[in-house]
Amino acid sequence: MKAVSCLGPSGSFSELAARKLCGALPLALCRSFAEAVRMLLTGEAEYAVLPVENSLNGGVLPVLDLLAHEPLFGEEEVVLPVDLRLARLESVKDADISVIYSHEQALGQCAEYLSVRFPNAALKTTSSTAESLSRLDGHSAGIVGAHIGREGVVLSAENIADNRQNFTRFLRFRRGGAGSGHSDTVFLCAVCAHRPGALLGLLKIFGDHSLNLTRIESRPVKEAFGQYRFFIEFAGDIGSDEVKSALSEAEGYCSQFKLLGAYHSPRA
Repeated sequence: MKAVSCLGPSGSFSELAARKLCGALPLALCRSFAEAVRMLLTGEAEYAVLPVENSLNGGVLPVLDLLAHEPLFGEEEVVLPVDLRLARLESVKDADISVIYSHEQALGQCAEYLSVRFPNAALKTTSSTAESLSRLDGHSAGIVGAHIGREGVVLSAENIADNRQNFTRFLRFRRGGAGSGHSDTVFLCAVCAHRPGALLGLLKIFGDHSLNLTRIESRPVKEAFGQYRFFIEFAGDIGSDEVKSALSEAEGYCSQFKLLGAYHSPRA
């Protein structure tokens, strides 16, 4: 039985998402998103589970960049509530803390709390929230999920995120492109011609087909300074003629076009 690759170590939010999306399949806990994708592409894993968006910080940028270039297709989504706690060793007081470790997303989601409570602490990134536990000592703290428990580590009594309505979306990816089936959400990325009104023209295609865009986000095209790749989601059934027609028109209109996923969304 092949594994499901996701970001580790044990206790990460990615592991929680993979358990929900893949049931009892064995997990391969990876050191980076790139490693999780590599395992999928080489056939070492059957699926990869990756975060694509946080409700406070937006798109998970390293994952979006991987999706733009690798032959992956998202086929199922789960949305996890994110409850973040400050973790420290039992003997450590606020005044002792000079460094705070966590994933860059978690540090950003707790920015206000950290600036008020620990204005002089250095913020250092780790590959995941769970990894920050391995960095704890007498002068540091970490930001981890409330679900994590470890002997000798104390978690804050409350969620320290700046907004308690904090959610992260994860997708289960397989190798290859779109297959047959139905969906209520379609995910794609596209690069338009570098001319006035180009993006408007792309968006008009979806409007003309009465398709509601639920998300649009841009990332620089790294090989072409000044150009941008747009990540777009819309509500629609990929098996319908209307959606197929819109996607065909959009692909013909864009200089680069890639279908990234089609799935049933709990938000729909």
